[in-house]
Amino acid sequence: MTSSTEIIRDLRDSRVRLRWLVDDLSDEQLLVPQMDIVNPILWEIGHVAWFQEYWTLRKLAKRASMRLDADRLYDSAAVQHDVRWDLVLPSRAETVAYLDDVLDAVCQRLEARTIDAGDAYFHRLVTFHEDMHGEALVYTRQTLGYEAPRVRQRHPPAGGPCPGDVEIPGGTFELGARRDAPFVFDNEKWAHPIRVEPFRIAGAPVTQAQFAEFVDAGGYRRDEWWSDAGLRWRESVHAQHPLHWRIDGPGRWLLMHYDQLVPLAPDQPVVHLSWHEAQAFCAFSSRRLPTEAEWELAAAGSPDGRGGLAPTKRAFPWGDQSPNLEHAHLDLESDGPCDVGSFASGDSAFGCRQMIGNVWEWTSSTFAPYPGFVVDPYREYSQPWFGTHKVLRGGCFATRARLLRNTWRNFYTPDRRDVLAGFRTCER
Repeated sequence: MTSSTEIIRDLRDSRVRLRWLVDDLSDEQLLVPQMDIVNPILWEIGHVAWFQEYWTLRKLAKRASMRLDADRLYDSAAVQHDVRWDLVLPSRAETVAYLDDVLDAVCQRLEARTIDAGDAYFHRLVTFHEDMHGEALVYTRQTLGYEAPRVRQRHPPAGGPCPGDVEIPGGTFELGARRDAPFVFDNEKWAHPIRVEPFRIAGAPVTQAQFAEFVDAGGYRRDEWWSDAGLRWRESVHAQHPLHWRIDGPGRWLLMHYDQLVPLAPDQPVVHLSWHEAQAFCAFSSRRLPTEAEWELAAAGSPDGRGGLAPTKRAFPWGDQSPNLEHAHLDLESDGPCDVGSFASGDSAFGCRQMIGNVWEWTSSTFAPYPGFVVDPYREYSQPWFGTHKVLRGGCFATRARLLRNTWRNFYTPDRRDVLAGFRTCER
């Protein structure tokens, strides 16, 4: 069982990260102009405090809210995105005080009692929710052209390219989390057998240099490489190149990295791409996106030595050891991706690199429940998004390591290109 000491450590660590990502911003920057894809940062901070108070003080401890207006302001299920700019929000000082008061009350309660598995679940839910908002603040800073977040190293580790495909044998594979796993979200439950045919998958994500070939070949002008939905999306946003790319002459591209214009990094993965752009590149390259089952098999499976699949399943590509700095580019060690050839020690049993960390990876799969799905107490987490979102896997450089495992499913609508997403491809 997880101890209260461990839970308090992670709660405080998540809060340090959240504050680290907002404390250097001005009051004006915390309000941000109204946009479809970001929240007012001041609202987002208050929402994090509300979510923690709601689940771990109001639900578990049966306490009244510290703010009479908390639900009216910060309940994301009731306060629709478009109206969050119309709210009269508490000041920065009041919002930070709410954050601090809630966390202090939670930690005092944890220190005073022995927690059971039910309590631990909700504290983990709160920690991971805050971790996700921390990652969202990283790509919000990119979207708004704010200064890069403060990190330990400005330049991620070099590693060069990682060309070629990896062959994955077919067979029956258990997709999803097993029942003896620690905390998992409802959309990962539970492992169930599926049949996967043999396939070949790229050893690493698509690089900026590879995607530039598509752009320079007229990729955003050639309709034949785009699906009907992709064409509608392309025309609706007037896309002519990746979101943060800027032209600097024929065949010369620059990248807007937060508030700085920098050269492309040829061996780093392309990032901030929609699912539609990934699909178009695949058509141009005569490739395809992996299904999420193929992705998880490539990350978690092992060969049996006889040309088939071993019955074991790894928690992480490299094995069952939790991620560290040798395995994967995580935890905002730098403010952007690293070369796709880096972190060879994190390879999967089949030889796929960076299936955890660096950039989220689009799959071809539509987000859907697994057989026997039962909604968890946080009902708004998965169920409302089935059928409309696409599945991404693997995490990115800004994802907290404690959040991830091979079965973790992220999901966004296919038009989103503000998120820290890239992709890898499969042979057709």
